[in-house]
Formats: sequence, structure tokens, C-alpha cells
Amino acid sequence: MGVTDMRRAVEFWTTALGYVNGREFADDFNILVPPGGAPGTRLALDLSESPVQEHPRMHLDLYAGDSADQAAEVERLVSLGAERVDWDLYPEDPDFVVLADPEGNRFCVIDTSH
Repeated sequence: MGVTDMRRAVEFWTTALGYVNGREFADDFNILVPPGGAPGTRLALDLSESPVQEHPRMHLDLYAGDSADQAAEVERLVSLGAERVDWDLYPEDPDFVVLADPEGNRFCVIDTSH
């Protein structure tokens, strides 16, 4: 994921995902990993100068249980610095909420019971 402020991105995503930085902090590239060597997907953060896309082709989906879990997770992420996105492509009855991380990268929180 491209970022412009590496410290801010590492702080947000490690807290949001409960991950740790898998290497010594670097200003240009970091890999976030599940804590304690637990299995899971790693997230690479790379310094980028390209602008954030309004409708990105690729984004992260974070899964929540039901609508109450989704609402709680959205509020938790907003309290960490995420912002709600006024998404113009929502379907009539969406099962997702679009947020942006502090860098502006879009991601979704999914209600898996929908």
C-alpha cells in the first residue's frame, strides 16, 4: 500500500489490525505482520508520491460479524484516524462501509451477516 507519511501509516495500521512492524522501522518501506509469529497476511507499506485514487482498483476489506460489529469497528477505526468516505457507488442495500486511512487510502468494513 502506498503511503506518504510512513510513521503515521505504520501507527494507524498496526493499531487497526493488531499487527506489529516486522522489521526495524524504515522511512521508505515496512512490512506489518501478525504479532508473535502468528500466521496471517502481511501488509507492506511503501513510500509513494502518487496521488490516492478516488475509486481505487485495489483496496482492503476488513470483515466484521453483524451490523452491530460493523458499526463498532467503523467507530473504532474512525477514533484511530480513519475518515468516512462519501462513497458515490454504494448499492441500494450495502453490506460495506467505505473508510479512508489517514493517508487517504480507501478500505471497507464488511458486515458478513448481510
